[in-house]
Amino acid sequence: MKQTLIVIALATFSLAGANSAHAEKSQESKEALAQRVLALWHIEDTAITMAQRPATDALMQARVALQGRVSAQKQEEALKSIVGNVQKYINETTPIVKAEGLRLKEPTLGPLLQQNFSQEELQQLIALFESPVKKKFETLVPQFERALGEKVAENSRAEVDPKLQALSKDIGMKMRAAIMSP
Repeated sequence: MKQTLIVIALATFSLAGANSAHAEKSQESKEALAQRVLALWHIEDTAITMAQRPATDALMQARVALQGRVSAQKQEEALKSIVGNVQKYINETTPIVKAEGLRLKEPTLGPLLQQNFSQEELQQLIALFESPVKKKFETLVPQFERALGEKVAENSRAEVDPKLQALSKDIGMKMRAAIMSP
């Protein structure tokens, strides 16, 4: 009887240890899969876009603000200078935010991937990121975007340009009124 209890205790301990080891291995495997997903996923590009957006927005606003307020030559000169400032800002900030995005990617997103995806789902994500069809598609995206953008601009220019000019005129008038009022 005593020998049976010892065998049952050893078997239970062995089984619990095996389950614990399997759970650790499973967790390590899930962690490794999450790290692989993060290596394939270039989400740090989002941080770069976020840092660059205010500069490109400022450039667009300057273009609109100058339109109709100054001669074409002065507008071109001012925009060239502004573009130089925007480019300098982008050149200086892009490496900073890219480095931070890369540094913070795994500690921030690794646990979220592990919490929200099973091992099988992480493997599917990896397969998706490594897919030759996805890679081919991504190389063609700029061409697709350019083709659509050109067609949209071409087909909507007659309707959009007058609205843009009216907006620019309204903004200019409001800016002049704000400057003129005491």
